[in-house]
Amino acid sequence: MEEVRNHQVILKDYVNGSPKESNMLLKTSSTIPLKLPQDSNGVLVKNLYLSCDPYLSLLMSKGQVGYLESFTPGSPITGFGVAKVVDSEHSNFKKGDIVWGLTGWEEYTIITTPETLFKIQDADVPLSYYTGILGMPGMTAYYGFYEICAPKKGEYVFVSAASGAVGQLVGQFAKLTGCYVVGTAGSNEKVEMLKSKFGFDEAFNYKEEQDLDAALKRYFPEGIDIYFENVGGKMLEAVLLNMRVNGRISVCGMISQYNLNQEEGVRNLSSIIMKRLLVKGFIIFDNFDLYPNYLEMVIPLIKEEKICYIEDVANGLESAPTALIGLFLGKNVGKQVVFVARE
Repeated sequence: MEEVRNHQVILKDYVNGSPKESNMLLKTSSTIPLKLPQDSNGVLVKNLYLSCDPYLSLLMSKGQVGYLESFTPGSPITGFGVAKVVDSEHSNFKKGDIVWGLTGWEEYTIITTPETLFKIQDADVPLSYYTGILGMPGMTAYYGFYEICAPKKGEYVFVSAASGAVGQLVGQFAKLTGCYVVGTAGSNEKVEMLKSKFGFDEAFNYKEEQDLDAALKRYFPEGIDIYFENVGGKMLEAVLLNMRVNGRISVCGMISQYNLNQEEGVRNLSSIIMKRLLVKGFIIFDNFDLYPNYLEMVIPLIKEEKICYIEDVANGLESAPTALIGLFLGKNVGKQVVFVARE
């Protein structure tokens, strides 16, 4: 039976506060057989691309984080990725299938719950897209914008962390709907990209704004109908003051709070009452039943070049820790992906 050595990125120990590259370690495990035991019902995959997502930092701390268990120190980090099936004891998958779903930060992973995997049917687009626009971030943008916010033509839409994997898609979905869209990002390069690449009507660098409330009044003199929330903290406080009556806030993430030992409080919550706002958080794991609907909508948009998608690709498994930490330092431009291996 053929065996290979398996390189892995493991969590060294639980993290307090902001994670660092030193909290992760590239390790070569003992050999792994390329054949599964009969009737194991599992799938052995060779990982091709790994997805760097902000929520991973939450799982480096001890204890359950809402819907997911923390990582185990000494074991590989797990996240979304694209992989090729090397061996299968599950009836839904066969050797050679290309899949996406939760996998390990390693070269080879044995997946014991393969029913969580999605088989990739359309290979006419880059496989890396299944870590982003055709994967979890894409579904997040789709559900959070269309299902929660129910946008209408002519409405005013604000997107925070707008140059990231989710934000860049929300902005473009909003433009396709006929909305006026403003995004915010953390560098002038990203601000320019929002306008020139993704078609945002306006964008601003939040780091250059002393008064976020004043900035929002400048870009939204008539107020905001829809806010796609990725940041939390001071940005959310300012947005609440600038929402229009019956506005909708889709709460996707709060990256400004993830690595704090004590989360910040948020003021201006009375605006939710006075303006009759809908504020709804969501976990995309609950909504993958809509994935076929999403693909039916988005794949034609990609092939017809009606939507732009930008990736920031790091090469090699060894680059994964740097790529992940870079998310919290604003170093990535577009969706952060790690290329692990060719098919």
